[in-house]
Amino acid sequence: MPASSSITLLLPAAARLGRQRLSAASMKLLGRGNRGPDGAPGRRAQLLRHFPLHGEGWPIAALSRQAELGDAAGSAWLRADPVWLRPDINGVRLLAHGEALALTREDCDQLLPALRPLFGDAGFELDAPDPARWYLRLPKDAKVPEFSDPGDALGEDIFDHLDISPEGRRWRSLESEAQVTLHNHPLNARRVARGQAPVNALWFWGGGRLPAASGRDGATGFSDDDTARALAAASGRGQPLPARFTGEPGVYDIEGTRDLQWIEREWLLPALEALRAGRIGTLCLDDGDGWRLAVKRGHLLRVWRRAASWPGR
Repeated sequence: MPASSSITLLLPAAARLGRQRLSAASMKLLGRGNRGPDGAPGRRAQLLRHFPLHGEGWPIAALSRQAELGDAAGSAWLRADPVWLRPDINGVRLLAHGEALALTREDCDQLLPALRPLFGDAGFELDAPDPARWYLRLPKDAKVPEFSDPGDALGEDIFDHLDISPEGRRWRSLESEAQVTLHNHPLNARRVARGQAPVNALWFWGGGRLPAASGRDGATGFSDDDTARALAAASGRGQPLPARFTGEPGVYDIEGTRDLQWIEREWLLPALEALRAGRIGTLCLDDGDGWRLAVKRGHLLRVWRRAASWPGR
């Protein structure tokens, strides 16, 4: 591997790590790098710093559909992912979505026929090429409101994430009809009896058309998050996240963890060792708060520098 190659680690926001701290040795080495200008906070901004989109909006449905099946051109798309909502004294909360529900293909084959007529009457086509990722194909010129990503709403009251625009009213009606259909479906009774979460709603998000191609010269993105992989595939390559640092150049998305020891043991320390040995030229860190740091091999000689203070600065 050329020593000029770069590794980027996408890290969680400091608040997600609580009082965990890196070892003194790691903080000392990171302190020798250069702080970059802070980026905008939030998951979406973090991803767009490394996998920029051409055009407007957040068309994750079209991008993930294209990465998955290659048939997204010519239509507008909306994700309609299965979710579990639970009422409580303060409202209705989103407790699980997508892969967390562990739906099988057989589950989808039972649920989809009950739901398709609702959307077919509105001129939309519902399908689920993956049990965790459901899609609505819409007319190319369809106007789609800006919906919240399910990851941003997880654990929160869904009424804080409702679109109250006139266009959003139509989608709220479809959501309500889907909830009634799912609530009455016998599969959910069987799931609850087995101790599984029910699939009692659909979450609309990521709407839009496939953006213009941005070329294939971007960095490889490694992630277990299909949103990140779809963005990476639009400008480079999207690959599953390996179990630990491999040294292959690219952007490694480890934002989803809350285990700082795992980050340090499996990712940060091996990356710093690769930097010290000259197998890579630069190690970049970017967290969910917009904190950014770059460490080059020559920076490791700056023994007079203070230790870094991430996380919990």
